[in-house]
Amino acid sequence: MNFLPRCLSYSECSGGAGRSEIRGGESSNGGFGKDGLLWFHDIGNCGSGEYSMAIVQANQVLEDQSQIESGPFGTFVGVYDGHGGPETARYVCDHLFRHFQAISAEGNGVVTEETIQRAFLETERGFTSVVSENWHSQPQLATVGACCLVGAIYQQTLFVANLGDSRVVLGKKVGNTGEIAAIQLSTEHNANIESVRWELKDLHPNDPQIVVLRHGVWRVKGIIQVSRSIGDVYLKHTRFCREPTNGKFRVPQPLNMPILLATPTILKHPLHPNDSFLIFASDGLWEHLSNEKAVEIVKSHPRKGSAKRLVKAALHVAAKKREMRYSDLRNIDKKRIWFQFFKIAMEARHTPLVSRTWRWGSFSHLARKFSCQKHHLEVGRQGQIQEVP
Repeated sequence: MNFLPRCLSYSECSGGAGRSEIRGGESSNGGFGKDGLLWFHDIGNCGSGEYSMAIVQANQVLEDQSQIESGPFGTFVGVYDGHGGPETARYVCDHLFRHFQAISAEGNGVVTEETIQRAFLETERGFTSVVSENWHSQPQLATVGACCLVGAIYQQTLFVANLGDSRVVLGKKVGNTGEIAAIQLSTEHNANIESVRWELKDLHPNDPQIVVLRHGVWRVKGIIQVSRSIGDVYLKHTRFCREPTNGKFRVPQPLNMPILLATPTILKHPLHPNDSFLIFASDGLWEHLSNEKAVEIVKSHPRKGSAKRLVKAALHVAAKKREMRYSDLRNIDKKRIWFQFFKIAMEARHTPLVSRTWRWGSFSHLARKFSCQKHHLEVGRQGQIQEVP
């Protein structure tokens, strides 16, 4: 009985000296490679399984973070898709798992839906305090936010919690047919989804402008597409919806109640022997690949390099939509497309999980960092991967 999904993570970490280099293609660091602005690790180990990772950098400052943590509690995965700046995603990456650990410890290590919900709300409260403390010097923090997708595996049960429009898809074997079904496990909160618009209208019956259609896209208050997030406190607290916040983020009416929510939708899924793999990704990937297509790509190829294949497939679709060649699209310095592919790996046997942290990250366009257990791998300015003791 094997449960063999894979994982990728990237997050902000510290660095130091020492290096081993990569200049495109495969590297000496267990399959790390670079192809233009595509960075990848074809296969590696985390927890008691394997992972594959790939990311395309779109912005000079990477606004997004993610992480995987393994230990006696099980496995924790976080995908944090930032918007408006990197600060919220970085804060979430530094604090959400810590709150999860502390709250779980209060219940003797037991993980429940309440554990995860409380961790989200504590993280939201903490970031709101940061905005308040820095209000006069950094008012722009009030307009920064992050979508948050979390997966927590505890005693053969997968908990999925989501704020925003990232997505996790399960690849599940269909009996003995050899087929793999694509099952979406997360609920998305985007105003382009009709049920989300109705939810907003029900919560704000006296506001005819709660959702506005602009240039073919539905937005909450005509500003933002997602209806739930960490941060974005200008749409949650009246005190941040005024000067010195930029005028384009201020709504004319006082906020009688929060417009955006920080309460995640949580799903509980008992793991089954036919559960083959998970794909965790932000909306950039799903904009160009359907759930079924993504699962088909993973199913039809060896595990090694599956993340890279997904990203390249999405890039090919994006290039076709823009009537460009893939080679042209991948060489654009500032793409509007950003993909984060994240898969968790663990084997569903009674093998003790080793405590470890895997992260892939960015301080800015100058450096991205990958940390694995007791050492760091730093992707530097010229595209070299540097090993940091």
